[in-house]
Amino acid sequence: MGYLQTADWAVLALYFAGIMAIGVWAARRIHNINDFFMPRKFGKWSLMMHSFGTGTHSDQAVSVASKTFSSGLSGIWYQWLWLFATPFYWLIAPVMRRFRAITVADAFTARFSPSVGGLFAVVGMLNLMVNIGVMLKGSGAVISSCFGGAISSDWIILIMTALFLIYGVAGGLSAAIITDFIQGILTVVFSFALLPFVMHAVGGMAGLRESITDKHMFSLVAPAEIGIFYIVVIAINALIGIVTQPHTMGNCAAGRTEMDGRFGWMVGNFIKRICTVAWSLTGLAAVAYLVGKQVKPDEVFGIMARDFLPQIMPGLLGVFLAALLASVMSSCDSFMIASSALFTANVYKPLMPEKPDGHYVFVGRITSLGIVAGGVLFAYWLPGVVKGLEIFWKIAPMMGIVFWLGLFWRRTTVAGAWATTLTGFAIWLITTRAFFISFMAEFPGAESLRFVFEKNGVPEIYLPWQMIFYLSGATLVGIVVSLFTKGVSEEKLDSFYALVRTPVKEGEKIPAPCMLPTDAVVPPKRKIFPNSNLELLVPTTQSVLGFLAGWVLVATIIYVVFLITQ
Repeated sequence: MGYLQTADWAVLALYFAGIMAIGVWAARRIHNINDFFMPRKFGKWSLMMHSFGTGTHSDQAVSVASKTFSSGLSGIWYQWLWLFATPFYWLIAPVMRRFRAITVADAFTARFSPSVGGLFAVVGMLNLMVNIGVMLKGSGAVISSCFGGAISSDWIILIMTALFLIYGVAGGLSAAIITDFIQGILTVVFSFALLPFVMHAVGGMAGLRESITDKHMFSLVAPAEIGIFYIVVIAINALIGIVTQPHTMGNCAAGRTEMDGRFGWMVGNFIKRICTVAWSLTGLAAVAYLVGKQVKPDEVFGIMARDFLPQIMPGLLGVFLAALLASVMSSCDSFMIASSALFTANVYKPLMPEKPDGHYVFVGRITSLGIVAGGVLFAYWLPGVVKGLEIFWKIAPMMGIVFWLGLFWRRTTVAGAWATTLTGFAIWLITTRAFFISFMAEFPGAESLRFVFEKNGVPEIYLPWQMIFYLSGATLVGIVVSLFTKGVSEEKLDSFYALVRTPVKEGEKIPAPCMLPTDAVVPPKRKIFPNSNLELLVPTTQSVLGFLAGWVLVATIIYVVFLITQ
């Protein structure tokens, strides 16, 4: 506890008081279920910080620094796996907004049936419980190391949980977005605060090259584990799954217009990609700074903060801890609200219809507690942050495949949606069994194709191959089952695709989720393949230009990091 000075405690107290006040203030402005779960009133800058704050949290800094510390700069891909998906956010955001939904499950219900919407609600809640657990685990480890182990990570997890529960349960998504604006700024501070001082201490990149003799530590590609094949497959898996991250609807659809969501989601996530560079370089510097010391990789980031910040300026460690707490709490509150929205709107409300809005808000708040409890239990069970992150990567794509099939292929059926999801989970389970690992190890060409990879002395299916198995297997089964089962009614399909084609007008009033306003004018179809079941629309000029700009940013970020490493 001696690492913190009076100024540090003052900064933390001010931060805690501020976010609690915001939660109470936001709670007084909630009048109905939309106010709590999906207030469509924020501009592009608020959504930019909301997307950044929701998608950026301290466990990611922990995992990237941890992986970089053990494997070199290629560890940056533990968060850059979404880098190549980011330009697609410009195209996805207006589609999510045009669904005019409260949750992603609403869109599945509109495209398929309430049963598929309920399936997504269950998978989505599982996804976010895992994500909350990973965040709490990583943050607990780094904050505990900042205190020199004087406070156990278990207690820190409970304290953080209590804090974000108070303002998240009270104020809903409005409180989350408002606090994300503040906490997003703090997260940028936390990401870059350490870097200049740590790099100075080790003599910059030149000093690192003198201290670290293994040249692979400076490569963005590590053939031993994180090679080109690994990066490409992980990026595809990320793109397929990003649409079924439950909080994606809030990132894209809480704005006044489609452009608010487009700008906010893509730009906010590009800020995160830049922050990832700082996390990775800090982890690399730690290799030289902590040489000869026995430390746990998950604690590297916290140790560096504890050793450097108090020497620089009183209160700076407090700012770092506040930013650290901000990064995880800004995400946990959004995930908690998204999960409770899934249960309330897509599981509870269909079973208990025509209740007052206040009743559903109350149920949402109670559900939030249950979701968070599940996340806390997962955090206590989880052996490490990197392992938790790899589990999290695999959940969303199971219904992401269904989303993309349903969006682009009219023939996708309800039975096909269920078959796709269940097959994906089944293949994931099978690929972790000893009999399958042994079978693949003996498969012709297994060694050259690297089907099996040893991690910490334990053989397992190499992660990219595991993803290829469940992505391809689930997609194939979904297509075959859809071809041989009853299709969705043409009337339901026409209503769904009309939503996707019809731009959102600012201030429009919708009668119910996934329904067009009564005065909406549906544009005519402009399909790339007019006489087919493929619903691939001709993109607008705005879509093409923004998409290309996104790829320019991707190339620029990678090139700048390459120059730094050289």
